[in-house]
Amino acid sequence: MSDATLRDSAHMAGVEFGPEDAAVIADLLVRTGVSLVEVGMVSGPNSKDADLVLATHEAVTPERSMTLVVVRDRRQVATALDEAERLGVRHIMYSIPTSEQHAGLKLGSSSPKFLHSLARSAISQAKDRGFHVTFSGEDGARTPKERLVPYVTAGFEAGADRFRLAETVAYLSPWQMEEVIADLTAIEGSEIEIHSHNMLGMAVANSLAAVRAGARWVSATVGGIGERGGNAPLAELLTSLRVLHGDTRFDLTHLTELSRVALKGSGLGEAFQSGPTTPHAFAYELPGQLSHPEAYETLPAELVGNVRELRVRTRLTPALVKWALDGSGVLVDVDAFTPWLVERQERGGGPLLDRDAIHKAAVDFQAA
Repeated sequence: MSDATLRDSAHMAGVEFGPEDAAVIADLLVRTGVSLVEVGMVSGPNSKDADLVLATHEAVTPERSMTLVVVRDRRQVATALDEAERLGVRHIMYSIPTSEQHAGLKLGSSSPKFLHSLARSAISQAKDRGFHVTFSGEDGARTPKERLVPYVTAGFEAGADRFRLAETVAYLSPWQMEEVIADLTAIEGSEIEIHSHNMLGMAVANSLAAVRAGARWVSATVGGIGERGGNAPLAELLTSLRVLHGDTRFDLTHLTELSRVALKGSGLGEAFQSGPTTPHAFAYELPGQLSHPEAYETLPAELVGNVRELRVRTRLTPALVKWALDGSGVLVDVDAFTPWLVERQERGGGPLLDRDAIHKAAVDFQAA
């Protein structure tokens, strides 16, 4: 598992993490069990992401981090590798456009021969310097099989350690993803990673489909942060692996804190998100959901570091109030207190109530 929060976010409009955020996020990711923290981008000297990369190295060591290196031509690759060496980078991920459209735009040529030659040169240069090399297929999901498979084969023949299929533009269904990944895992000596974007809402499904077809690595981001609809959200991906595949390798208790830190550091605030780490993920207003959560949850709130909570406006019942007051030490006549509280809520415009708010209201009721 790799996480690209500290790299893909750089392409998301208005999102900028600082070195302190990077250190905290990287540490939590490694404690969760993420193998590689992808951070920053290098295209030449004096990288603007240098502070981010160095902070991540200090937090989790260079061996647990990976930095993207842009590939445009042989000379540019050499200067970018110089910068990566200066920063102490050990793992690099080459960004190489493979579709005709992206290669034509970014490389000035859509020729497969040119693409293969450039990738071989870039990979050989990096391996000669002792880097661990992942090479990508930027816009690989839209790259036809007859163009993609020879490119990936050439990259592994040049000595690359891993290939990342980038679903740069959300394009594939899960069943199509299985077919694409199966073609790549059939290449001798291949090690495949999937990096999906979520514009169609299928990043997690496509990541799981890739694993099913033999991909050994999945790239995600905390909260799905990233451009073009975001990326595969880490929490949803890891909890899916736990529930659907019984995968217990990861410590999920850090996920909610990761989401909180990442949303704050990115400046995205607490906008609505789906998934198990959001404040509303385990919030209920029905008594049965609170007293028998196992009937409604495939995994408990505590597993991902979240909490089960009551959130209600005016749909209060004596059973719900009793659950909220249980263990609080506040003793009231629930049958009398409930209609009193409902009336107060309706009169006050129905502010959101959680367990603490009901505790305080019960104290007010006692004093009334």
